[in-house]
Amino acid sequence: MAIFELLPGEVALGRSGDTLKTLLGSCVSVILTDPRRTVGVMCHIVHVGHPNAANQDNTAFGSVAMAEMTRRLFAIGFSPRSCEAYVVGGGNMFPQLVTHHHVGLNNVDWVMGYLEHHKIPVLKEDLGGTGYRKLVWTVGPKDPVVETVYTS
Repeated sequence: MAIFELLPGEVALGRSGDTLKTLLGSCVSVILTDPRRTVGVMCHIVHVGHPNAANQDNTAFGSVAMAEMTRRLFAIGFSPRSCEAYVVGGGNMFPQLVTHHHVGLNNVDWVMGYLEHHKIPVLKEDLGGTGYRKLVWTVGPKDPVVETVYTS
């Protein structure tokens, strides 16, 4: 069984029993998994939307990360449209400075719009707030574990 610790901008694919984990602030992580939970692919999105030409292969960008997740799923015989999603993150890391539409919320809006547009159902979400999140999922039947850490 492998353990994949994603840094910002990374994508990883695991199979049953593998563990995927990351730490999130305003970034958003998407996990796509088949209904039987035999595979899972996770990304750690830093920037939403489409990158400029110099970053067209940079999976820190939402559109590139989701395309890479799609590529990896197709490579092992799964279509993203047959998958379900978990979505975590999008916190406001500077609530004293930004009280309304912050970076984390922009990330959440983009990711949720992407999943809706591609008709990928969201099983569970843990979004917004002002804390950091530790996300850990062992590919299998149980939901991902999300621990929120608040700083003073």
